[in-house]
Amino acid sequence: SISSVMHILCLLVYDIDLEISESALPGTRFRLESAQDPDSGINSLQNYQLSKNPSFTLAVKESPDGKKQAELVLEKSLDREEESSHQLILTALDGGDPVRSGTAQVRIKITDANDNPPVFTEQIYKVSLRENLPKGTLVLQVKASDRDEGLNGHITYFFDSIPENTRKLFHLDPENGEITNTAILDFEEKNDYTMELEARDGGGLTDHCKVHIEILDENDNAPEVTILSVSSPFPEDSPPGTVIVLIKALDPDAGQNGELSCSIQHNLPFKIISSSINYYKLLTDSTLDRERIPEYNITITAIDKGSPPLSTQKTILLQISDINDNSPVFEKPSYTAYMSENNPSGASIFSVKASDRDLDRNARVTYSLLSSNLEEVPLSSYISINSQTGAIYAQRSFDYEQLREFEVQVQAQDGGSPPLSSNVTVRVFILDQNDNTPRILYPSVGADGSTLFEMVPRSAEAGYLVTKVVAVDADSGHNAWLSYHLLQATEPTLFSMGLHTGEIRTARAFADRDAVKHKLVTLVKDNGQPPLSATVTLNLVFAENFQEALPEMSDQSGDSTPQSDLQFYLVVALALISFLFLITIIVVITMKVRNSKGSSILQHVRPALYSKADPRFLPDYEAGTLPYSYNLCLATDCGQNGFNLLKSSDQNITAENILCNDNSGILLVNNCGSEAPKSASETLLKVSFCSITLVMVSLLWFLIKFFRQ
Repeated sequence: SISSVMHILCLLVYDIDLEISESALPGTRFRLESAQDPDSGINSLQNYQLSKNPSFTLAVKESPDGKKQAELVLEKSLDREEESSHQLILTALDGGDPVRSGTAQVRIKITDANDNPPVFTEQIYKVSLRENLPKGTLVLQVKASDRDEGLNGHITYFFDSIPENTRKLFHLDPENGEITNTAILDFEEKNDYTMELEARDGGGLTDHCKVHIEILDENDNAPEVTILSVSSPFPEDSPPGTVIVLIKALDPDAGQNGELSCSIQHNLPFKIISSSINYYKLLTDSTLDRERIPEYNITITAIDKGSPPLSTQKTILLQISDINDNSPVFEKPSYTAYMSENNPSGASIFSVKASDRDLDRNARVTYSLLSSNLEEVPLSSYISINSQTGAIYAQRSFDYEQLREFEVQVQAQDGGSPPLSSNVTVRVFILDQNDNTPRILYPSVGADGSTLFEMVPRSAEAGYLVTKVVAVDADSGHNAWLSYHLLQATEPTLFSMGLHTGEIRTARAFADRDAVKHKLVTLVKDNGQPPLSATVTLNLVFAENFQEALPEMSDQSGDSTPQSDLQFYLVVALALISFLFLITIIVVITMKVRNSKGSSILQHVRPALYSKADPRFLPDYEAGTLPYSYNLCLATDCGQNGFNLLKSSDQNITAENILCNDNSGILLVNNCGSEAPKSASETLLKVSFCSITLVMVSLLWFLIKFFRQ
């Protein structure tokens, strides 16, 4: 009928949309919307047909009221990821003739079930990073995929199993899986990191992977130098090869960046060698001398083989300890000291100084006296020395005239063990002071201050050498330079005196108006400061012979007692002369009878009745600076006293023979072993006795000549 057709046509207009979860189990039935057929009976809806599909089948149920109900039966599991939808054709058939049908499109949408977990693209991710990367640098991005869709396909990333310190170094973006560093990575702290990551979808399914991060070393660490032990101060006598310092040197870098070498600066008496891995020894390479270099600043340099290389320097101060290897050294090889005589006891003479290049006790110098050339008395009685300062002191007052110089050996010894020492010679010169007055040798002065008479011929012309004052000074140098001065004279115009010779000469010829007797007072003065002097008085008589001079000399006596003694001695002398004269005549006659030859007589008479005294030098009179040598003439027979009247025939009398020359017109007293004349009377007596003896000898000589003829 028309109505039936219309109903079927209406059925074809509507499509059927179904959503079936992919997780639906096989056998699950899904009821389809029923077709409507207004016919009844056999012409009504009788059956349904479904297009072929391996996943679905059609089941038709009949309800109790006779209606047909189509159900879609799931034959096998669905997989949305493989086929997300199905298109089926459902056909409704009636029982009329001809059969009428209507179709409807069944659109089946497979809804997703979380049946697929996330899947990482790699199970193990490996990456190599340079150390010292800046913060926030992308290290790695992990990627996981999920075949599900929607929330089931939304993946979130998490750290699954990671140490806390590693978690502080890296950050994982949960949405995109990017891993970045949150701190500076240091190869020397940790050179690799391993972490587990989880990818989780919205349905709770997960997947896991591992990430291995290798840190690549850079030469970012300089070598580290550690001084393990050092021997400071170090003995200067240590032999070469002695260990001074133990050193540990290492580099945290790897490979060539961690290979290093150690060295020290050049021109040092040390060397550095490797004893084992990362360990070095600093040794002495030659002998040390603390006195030359007391300490060393040793710079140890460790350098690696990186590019560019890095280095580290460590400086140590090595002090050299002292040993007693240096003797004290005096400032001079020898010393010369000068000390004025008459010094007070304890006065400082000189000071020696020695230095020792060693240190502390080894350089502590003490001084002592060893020996001297003073052998007669102990050295300690002359000088002493301060053991600490080296000052030399006089222990007595020195006398230049007794000791002019001496030498002493001074020792300087240090305080080391064993001690070392050195010696030096100190030569001490005693400086003369003007402490000795001139000593007048001639004319000699008696105990009463009187001197002998000098006889001057009346016929003496101007320039005639009357006598010579001879004096010496025990001092030396300027202090011994003597000058002679005429202080007083009976007739000042008659005499002159040599300033440096002491010679007294006539300034003019003797005149009748001049006195016969003259007294001269002479002054002998040295050149010291202040000058010292001595005076002597000379008695001169102008006469041609002794007989003429004798009365003048006798007038000098002012004592009656000495004059009486003089007369007594003269009488005795005349008697003795007469007796000797007679004996001599008898002897001569006897010899003449025995031997008529005059030569025989002469052989018996020729021995001299008097002789010049052999010169005996007074001590120290030739040691002065004056170019004179004075001799004192004494009679050979000191037991006899006599007078010798010596005639002057030479005006040029030198200082060496003025006391010994027979040509000097001077009256000498042979007074060996006795005191000087006690008075002018005794002097006159002896002069008279000498004159009588001379007369006797003259007579004897006359007799000998007579008998020879």
